[in-house]
Amino acid sequence: MAIPADKLTWMYETMVKIRYFEETMVKVYTEGKMPVFNIGAGTVPGEMHLAAGQEPAAVGICAHLRKDDTVTAPHRPHHHAIAKGVDLKRMTAEMFGRETGLGKGKGGHMHLFDPTVKFSCSGIVGAGMPQAVGAALSNKMNNTDWVAVAFAGEGAANSGAFHESLNLAALWKLPVIVVIEDNAYGISVPKSKSTAVANNAVRAAAYGIPGALVKDNDPLEMYRVSEEAVARARRGEGPTLIEIETYRYLGHFQGDPEVYREKDEVSHLRQKDPIERLRRYMVEQGIAGEEELAGWEAQAKREVDEAYTFARDSAWPRGEEALEDVFAKTSEG
Repeated sequence: MAIPADKLTWMYETMVKIRYFEETMVKVYTEGKMPVFNIGAGTVPGEMHLAAGQEPAAVGICAHLRKDDTVTAPHRPHHHAIAKGVDLKRMTAEMFGRETGLGKGKGGHMHLFDPTVKFSCSGIVGAGMPQAVGAALSNKMNNTDWVAVAFAGEGAANSGAFHESLNLAALWKLPVIVVIEDNAYGISVPKSKSTAVANNAVRAAAYGIPGALVKDNDPLEMYRVSEEAVARARRGEGPTLIEIETYRYLGHFQGDPEVYREKDEVSHLRQKDPIERLRRYMVEQGIAGEEELAGWEAQAKREVDEAYTFARDSAWPRGEEALEDVFAKTSEG
């Protein structure tokens, strides 16, 4: 099935935007943290998990989503957030801890929340899956055709939240898709040392739902598999489990010494870079020329640069604001 040119264009530009955003953060994050690494210091304090190389997982399915569809993400969330349409300037400001951020600078990069596009993430492994099931249940009870998508790493597929969520979603035929991003490592533990099955897609059979495996970080195949999963959910036919074999070019967190990886592992992965593969495909298929592609790349990078400038120029929250927004007000009086 041919993928529409406008979808391919969006996927390419979004993947470039994600990659440039993450590569920029690699440089910004180290500011003020050296020569002795201090995780609490610098321009962007706190931990940082980046997703360079994992772009196909996000764009392949978000290409089929609407504003009213829900996305929950794990602690490595930027590619999902950008693909879902989270405000890039406010997202970056939140990561900088500034008052113009999505959470007024109080949440940081693992607690991004944008209700305008129904996006959230969590630093707790597997926590987004029950939330997505809850959103899907709400969608069904309200008789909408909205869907929910939960992204998680392959390590999270060994958690109770994964199995409990799939069981309820299958039992109630909820419009939810669980996407497992297999980047080969749960922190520093290889998948082969933690998971009894070769791929998590086979676990779908235990719940009587479809399971699909997308091999080799292929954005085109991720698009095709996701198209059917989303359509199935919108038709009221229940959940789908997707696992994509993806690449993590960077460490589990910035500052990770990565002693668990072979020295040439990342260089070999970069030879199969999904952005370059999609770029070649679009040229070979006559969908875009070099000039058009360069224009899209430049536009994506401008948006990222503007977001980083906005974040740097934004003010820090006032000290007394630490006592604000602690409790949610549920009623007047």
